[in-house]
Amino acid sequence: MQQVNINDKWTFRRGVLDSIGMLKTDPGVTVDLPHDGMISTKVSKDAPAGFDSGYFGGDICNYSKNVFIPMEWMDESVKLQFDGAMMHTSVDINGCKVGEHHYGYSPFVIDITDVVTFGEENRITVNLNTGTQPSSRWYTGSGLFRELKLLHGPLVHIVPDGIYVYTKEITEDTAFLQAEIDVENKSLQNKIVEVSCSFVKEGEKEEAAFSKQVIQINPGKSETARMVVTVKKPGLWSIDNPNLYTVKTSAKVLGSFRSHFIPDEVIAEDEQCALFGIRTITTDAIHGLRINGKMEKLKGGCLHHDNGLLGAVSIYETEARKIKKLKEVGFNAIRTAHNPPSAALVEACDRLGMYIFDEAFDAWGMSKRAGDYSQYFVSEWEKDLTAFVRRDRIHPSVIMWSTGNEIPERGGLNNGYTLATRLADKIRFLDRSRPISNGICSFWSGLDDKMAQNADQNQNAKEASDSTLWERYTEPFTNGLDVVGYNYMEDIYEKDHEMFPNRVILGSENFPQEIGFRWPMVEALPYVIGDFTWTAWDYIGEAGIGKALYVDKDDFLADKGPWFIMPPSTTYYPWRLANDADFDITGRMLPQGAYRSVVWGSDETFIYSLHPDHFGKIEKTSMWGFPGVVSNWNYEGYEGKSVQLVVFSRADEVEIVCNGSSIGKKAVVKDGKLPNSVRFDTVYTPGKVEAISYKDGMEISRAALITSGKPAKLIVTPEESKMNSDGREIAYINIDIVDADGLVVNDAKIALKAEVSGCGYLAGFGTGNPITEEDYTDDLTVTFRGHAQAIIRSTHESGKSSLMVCGEGLEPVTVTVDLD
Repeated sequence: MQQVNINDKWTFRRGVLDSIGMLKTDPGVTVDLPHDGMISTKVSKDAPAGFDSGYFGGDICNYSKNVFIPMEWMDESVKLQFDGAMMHTSVDINGCKVGEHHYGYSPFVIDITDVVTFGEENRITVNLNTGTQPSSRWYTGSGLFRELKLLHGPLVHIVPDGIYVYTKEITEDTAFLQAEIDVENKSLQNKIVEVSCSFVKEGEKEEAAFSKQVIQINPGKSETARMVVTVKKPGLWSIDNPNLYTVKTSAKVLGSFRSHFIPDEVIAEDEQCALFGIRTITTDAIHGLRINGKMEKLKGGCLHHDNGLLGAVSIYETEARKIKKLKEVGFNAIRTAHNPPSAALVEACDRLGMYIFDEAFDAWGMSKRAGDYSQYFVSEWEKDLTAFVRRDRIHPSVIMWSTGNEIPERGGLNNGYTLATRLADKIRFLDRSRPISNGICSFWSGLDDKMAQNADQNQNAKEASDSTLWERYTEPFTNGLDVVGYNYMEDIYEKDHEMFPNRVILGSENFPQEIGFRWPMVEALPYVIGDFTWTAWDYIGEAGIGKALYVDKDDFLADKGPWFIMPPSTTYYPWRLANDADFDITGRMLPQGAYRSVVWGSDETFIYSLHPDHFGKIEKTSMWGFPGVVSNWNYEGYEGKSVQLVVFSRADEVEIVCNGSSIGKKAVVKDGKLPNSVRFDTVYTPGKVEAISYKDGMEISRAALITSGKPAKLIVTPEESKMNSDGREIAYINIDIVDADGLVVNDAKIALKAEVSGCGYLAGFGTGNPITEEDYTDDLTVTFRGHAQAIIRSTHESGKSSLMVCGEGLEPVTVTVDLD
């Protein structure tokens, strides 16, 4: 079917649009899709979801747009294709309800053929409701936060997301593929249809392979054309060489079949294209995970779906930027925690080379929050799971499915064992080419009252190593899983391998600060195929789960464990972000990311400091926390005071040099809780402090912290100089506060104002500060650690977009981005 872009110029309103009278009484605001209706709302300490949502409240909103449906489409099929809509969506055409959909993350299609008026404008209205709070354990956003497409095509057409191709075998110079194309017949006659598919490698013009099959499709039915495809000298898809093919499919109606074949005088034809990559996947307990026959360890990061300053808006450029930065640290895989991702993210992973652990649900029939998906799971899981798998199953970046995360039914409650098998069987029916998993956690929940009495109720508490209760109670739940996901249970990998020697284990979610001493085990055990940290990229909600506190010995927190400083105990309004990641929400790498890169093999040296106020105090980190080190050597008023430096390095030893004088050399710690690190106690002296790493007596790298002067000017740097004028492109513009010599003032807190003129508009403005009341959609922010970020979104006009940034006491700076 042909796709019509209708993402521009929607009218957005609060509340329910249930009559044409509201169109006149509330003019609304004009927005382009994708759009998040929640990110512009005010946060409140009284928000029903509290720290879960980052203190954002839910709301009810609607979108409307008049779309002209040509008379030429009268004998065609017309549909709306949503990549996701948050949530409890109701769709009207000209005031008539045509469909609804509850799950905010799964794609869905609504057929509007029978209700539109051809040759006229038709009002499309979408009402959405996130008002039942709490509805999630993290920030969801609201509204049409992913793409919406208008589809039209002949009555006999390829079903949306109906192209499925997978690799059966790769020999030395040939790939053997299986193609299955779903075709729907909305006519009133039995139709004979020739279905074909061709493969063209991206960047080339010559057809690499072709196959066709003739099938019969009866009225109101769909059928699948199955074809064997052979590709000579294929370009294989991998994370290092993400070779892609465009699969061009065609459904050509040859005629009708009554008691014999009757050819059509006019042949109708429908076409659809999809991206595909040739690669194989196998898993077993001896060889682990193999992609194209090569063993791989998944260096994984869990990702929630929001995009920081933009809220839940998903656009290709935002997702591609994220994936590029994760690859620079060493990540080769992401887990779409804990829901189907956007199509934009999947495409970015296809094109850039990133594995996806593709997840369906955070809850089944037993709720985690009062307003979550559990209310609809029984009646809608199969529909939502099917739509999700059908959309993503052709994509080479998707290497594994997850049926859920930390599901309360994992111990058998609510018929959980049977449900687990049914979900796995459904995926296997839809896709035979990938392993299936589930992120299973300890029994901090998921047991009945009797069994739970002796269990640790802290979230993701560890299972006792001398008990087999977890293994016994989850074994039926793992029926149908090819890979068993272990959330935060590395300590039982080896024990469980003895119990289940053929089990393939994945560290599906793990504490970020433990990567240093966990990763060598992952590398050493062939049946463990990888590790996914929580999380790779910071996000809104679950506010403050990652934090480090420094307390005196007589402080009441001194003898408290890490669970005590988890929310809500020490997370108060206006905490907004989880603060547990390798990158902040603006894409700046945090010390945790630097440390991970060293663990994964980087020879770089990274030096950080702890504030002098922390010296001699007890360091308390939450389970998702990381030491509170910062890239800063500006401590005015603390001259001569004791301070600690923390260095991350893979070297044998590190030397610290302060203002040209060595203050000592130490061996890098290779064991304990934070291997590949070393700490130095010294006194704060302004100037330059360097860390020099040595291996076998030779310097391999160095890094420095330098005391800056006072804030003197703004440096405003666009990451992109050009955008397309399609309303969907993004330009990230980074803002630094520097001194007279151009050094970043890492402790600068400067009030900024942004103004955009020309063809673009300000889509986001803010920082990575995890504790804030700022509105990311307005024009004001205060720098955090010397940095801020502005995001310009393109309009539908060609020309220039200018951003002027004004800083308190600093000269304004203007930069320009071209729109083509």
